[in-house]
Amino acid sequence: MDTPAHPSLRDRLLHGLLRPGVLAALVLAVCSATTCALWLGARADAEREAETDFNHRVRELINSMAQRMQTYVQVLYGVQGLFASAGSVDREAFRIYVAGQELNQHFPGVQGVGFMRWVPGSAREAHIAAVRAEGFPDYTITPAGLRPHYAPVLYLEPFSGSNLRAFGFDPMSEPMRRVTLEQARDSGLPAMTGRLRLVQEKNAPGQAGFLVLLPVYRKGMPQQTLAQRRAAIEGWVYAPFRMGDLMAGIGGERGASLDVEIYDGNSVDPAQRMYDSAPAEPAPGEPAAMARQTTQQISVANHRWTVRIAALPESYSLRDEKTQLIGIAGLMLSVLMALLAWLLAQSRARAGLALQHSRELAAELQEGQASMQALADSAQRSQAMLRSILDSTIDGILVDDCRGTVLNVNRRFRQLWNVPEQMDGQSDGPILMAHVAGQLEQAEPFLEAGKQPHRDNEERQALLNLKDGRVLEQFTRTLRLGSGQARLWSFRDITERTQIDQREQTRRQVLELLATGAPLQTILESVVLGIEADNPSMLCSILLLDPEGSRLLVGAAPSLPAFFNAAIHGQPVMLGNGACGQAVAANCRVIVENIQTDPLWLRHRDLARRAGVGACWSDPIRSSSGTVLGAFAIYSRLPQRPSPANITLIEQAAHLAGIAIEQAQAAQALRVEEARFRSLYDNAPVALWEQDWSEVRARLVELEMSGVEDIPAYLHHNPSQLKQLASLVRITDLNAAALQQVGALPGHKDLSALSLAQNFDHSALPAFARALTALAQGAHLFACESSFRRLDGVARQNELTLLVMPGHAHSLDFVIVSTVDITERKRLNDELLLLATTDFLTGLPNRREFMARLDDEQARLQRDVGERTAVVMLDLDHFKRINDEHGHAAGDAVLRHLATLMRDSQRKIDMLGRVGGEEFAVLLPGADLAAAASYAERLRQRIASTPLLLSEQEFTVTVSVGIAAMDALDASGDAALIRADKALYRAKRGGRNRVEVAGRDSAAAPAEAETKAGAEAGGETGGEAAKEADRPGHPPAASA
Repeated sequence: MDTPAHPSLRDRLLHGLLRPGVLAALVLAVCSATTCALWLGARADAEREAETDFNHRVRELINSMAQRMQTYVQVLYGVQGLFASAGSVDREAFRIYVAGQELNQHFPGVQGVGFMRWVPGSAREAHIAAVRAEGFPDYTITPAGLRPHYAPVLYLEPFSGSNLRAFGFDPMSEPMRRVTLEQARDSGLPAMTGRLRLVQEKNAPGQAGFLVLLPVYRKGMPQQTLAQRRAAIEGWVYAPFRMGDLMAGIGGERGASLDVEIYDGNSVDPAQRMYDSAPAEPAPGEPAAMARQTTQQISVANHRWTVRIAALPESYSLRDEKTQLIGIAGLMLSVLMALLAWLLAQSRARAGLALQHSRELAAELQEGQASMQALADSAQRSQAMLRSILDSTIDGILVDDCRGTVLNVNRRFRQLWNVPEQMDGQSDGPILMAHVAGQLEQAEPFLEAGKQPHRDNEERQALLNLKDGRVLEQFTRTLRLGSGQARLWSFRDITERTQIDQREQTRRQVLELLATGAPLQTILESVVLGIEADNPSMLCSILLLDPEGSRLLVGAAPSLPAFFNAAIHGQPVMLGNGACGQAVAANCRVIVENIQTDPLWLRHRDLARRAGVGACWSDPIRSSSGTVLGAFAIYSRLPQRPSPANITLIEQAAHLAGIAIEQAQAAQALRVEEARFRSLYDNAPVALWEQDWSEVRARLVELEMSGVEDIPAYLHHNPSQLKQLASLVRITDLNAAALQQVGALPGHKDLSALSLAQNFDHSALPAFARALTALAQGAHLFACESSFRRLDGVARQNELTLLVMPGHAHSLDFVIVSTVDITERKRLNDELLLLATTDFLTGLPNRREFMARLDDEQARLQRDVGERTAVVMLDLDHFKRINDEHGHAAGDAVLRHLATLMRDSQRKIDMLGRVGGEEFAVLLPGADLAAAASYAERLRQRIASTPLLLSEQEFTVTVSVGIAAMDALDASGDAALIRADKALYRAKRGGRNRVEVAGRDSAAAPAEAETKAGAEAGGETGGEAAKEADRPGHPPAASA
């Protein structure tokens, strides 16, 4: 029989190990070790998961805070936009706008939205009075006190509850609030205060609060520089916040497991703590510091907060329980596996792996769900914000997917294109696009923009003309929207701008035609064609009243059929005779919406049908004084009522036509007047010159810019510069009298041969300088005397009058110069002056001229105290004997001889004169009596030593001389002359041929001098000596 084989050592060992106790112990040991390892790994994983979860919650919390504050800032931007668009916002408009924001529902934490008015210190009382007049009799600015300027809270919504305490509060009274206000005003950006106590917080301690502000500038004022922003400030829109209310609900349930502390500034300072979500002190036995925490900084409205976030113990207690559960379950499973090791060993291993994998999947699924929820919330907020932004723009916006599906449209788009409220853009995309195309005069630009493929960010532009007369500017641009492609359509109403451009273009063209003297028909056709070019569906005509004002004549209607124009040409002006006749007769606008049914067109319906017109709108054409000149008509091919844009168009066209007609008529009258003026100019008896001084004016401006301040003095010291300026004057025209004056051949107007020398020659340049200075300083008229040179080289004198034509005073490019040749007149005047002031026998000044100079010197002495002047009187000795013995011819020769000797002895400043028959006088300015006596003695000796040789006969001539000093106390120069005359008599009595000096009291001379003078008065014999008569009150001249 077979004996069983002995098990091998391997089998024995395996059998020993598989024994229940050993296997159980082995499985228990292995499972225990596995359980321990799993517990340690689970604990490490829990720690990592806790750290990751903490960081994720921190990011969510910080992002939520930033997004919420950004949303509040956007609310303030919206209020700022309200002020920017409206210019002036009253309390009711402000309340309605803020109420529409539904702050309590959509913006938790904000106490309200308000407006602070900038009030200068000088306007404080006026501001208080204005607010009280609005129905707030107790209103005042708090706190009280005088300040350079104020910023009281004027509006605050909701205007109830604790917000009423802030009404009239002046933030300028506190340094922190004032600095924030000035920061926002100077930067133009949002600004936030630091930690403060809101005015609404009446009871201590209350919550920490802060303000967020945005500046509001006056509409239309520049804001580029700091000074401009300060000058343009009108006030601030702001929102007050309470930190507790602001932080309520941020982060949701996940954020509730975090301890959040917010500090004002860049550091963690307990004194600046604004918020603490878990302010309780740590329990006994717990560490003061959290096991897991972080510090973040967040910037809100250009202000920083420091946020310290820590995980509460409850946030990771669940994970610790999970780790403990793993340990307990492992031990239990170890015991169970020990019992069922041989049955469940492999199953247990697979179950452990499956359990670990399912745990990881569960964690990942939970994290993904939280992320998706956050993304959904963020997308919903972004979509709401985007909708608000799109609806507040002035452009109509449409977004499609480039395949005909409309993704979004804003409110302005619906307004521009009159989209019914019941039409859904997304579901009715093709219908919406057809609705838009149906309103266009030409839909091709719109339809082509939707068909043509675009490159990313490529922008295209087109102009769309609507059937109601409006003009829209269309922009299309392709962009990436997620993973797909989208197209952005933008529409802006530029009707007013287009109409202004069209009117300006037509106006410029009409003015150019008027300036060039174009015929009136050409000008009116330009007006008509300019309107028809921008309105293809319209036909226009201009009808003018005939001179009698009884019929209408076709002035311009280039697009209407010729038979139509011929039929209406000459139609009588009367009520009921067509739209144009009715408009002119009634002097008002006439609108015919349907020609075939309107009674005004009863007589011409067949004519209008043949011409293909269905409606007519006519406006009277008036002059600037209101006189009716004709009618402007717009014909539409189809019956229709004019839109407001059409009414504006016809009003402006009629006004422009009136200007063109009036200007054309004025231009015609001006041309007639110019022709008449030209005839007068060419045939005027006075020499007239048309000159251009503009280059001279430009040169003077260059001199002023180079630093020359005194132009007249500069020209005086720089004659070469003056000559150069004279060469810049350009003669543009002259008449026949001017040609004759300068010696040119009649009818030969060669301007190149003429220059300023024919008005101012070289010697007259000082007169040119005076004329130039006067015109440059703004004088319109200047007259002077000058000398000129004829073309044949003869120098003449003339009288010039320079007239700057109106409107040319600054440029001096149109100066009319009239010249009169005064050469002969000057010569005659000089001869007359010489005859009136000179003794023709001796050539010396006569008595009248000498006495005039004597009076001038007396006046000078009375002005200049301390000046001296002497008068010398001379009388020929024995002159009567010469006349009696040798005749009057010899006497005249002696007089001329004496005058010659006196000239040889005179100074340049001395004045000689023959004041009687043989009496002469000398005026010696600046000489006292001693100097005058010395002069008189030298003259007496020279006369005595210089005999006259006449007909081989020698005549010895002597004189008696009297000298007197002029005195400023004398009433006139006669007093000194009388004193000198009396001294002369003393010299006669003393033996003649001598010099006598008179004192102040010499007026009491002996009476016999007068007697002697009277006895010898008959000594003045024939010739020139007998022609001079003594002056009243003057002693008779001594003759012997």
